Amino acid sequence: MYAIIRTGGKQAKVREGDVIDVEHLRAEGEIGFTPLLLVDDAGTVFSHREALKDARVIARVMGETAGPKVDLFKYKAKTGYRRHQGHRQRYTTLEVIRIDLPEGAKRNAPEAKTEPVASTAAGEPAAAAGSPKPAAKVAKPAPKTKIPAEAPKTRAAAPKAPAGKKTKKES
Repeated sequence: MYAIIRTGGKQAKVREGDVIDVEHLRAEGEIGFTPLLLVDDAGTVFSHREALKDARVIARVMGETAGPKVDLFKYKAKTGYRRHQGHRQRYTTLEVIRIDLPEGAKRNAPEAKTEPVASTAAGEPAAAAGSPKPAAKVAKPAPKTKIPAEAPKTRAAAPKAPAGKKTKKES
């Protein structure tokens, strides 16, 4: 499930748990956005305003950051014209906490976390208890080899004159 939200004149595709940087917001705590488009876990797309009026994307403000420094320098030769200007964009970091779905949307139950497979001293995963097959080894792909380049082409030799005639060089 994901949603498209609008903030700062830009749009962002977000899922629950995402951390994004948006244009600077003067806010603290939690912020709510009305999504422009929402896709639920069943793949149903909601994009009509009436369907999305109940949907909300809730995000928590994590802090502020600054983007890269941009230097602008204008110069015209032989006139003494020089202008220097700098800019550094401020951003707000948001963490998407939850997406409240509109009526009729479907949310899948979260998947149960599986326990990690125990490994043996050799570094290979151990076979599960009661399973007839041992854990399969994964073969590494063969390294790619470079194809040798063709020999450089040399200049073709000048055609030889017929046997009975002399060339200018021979006379």
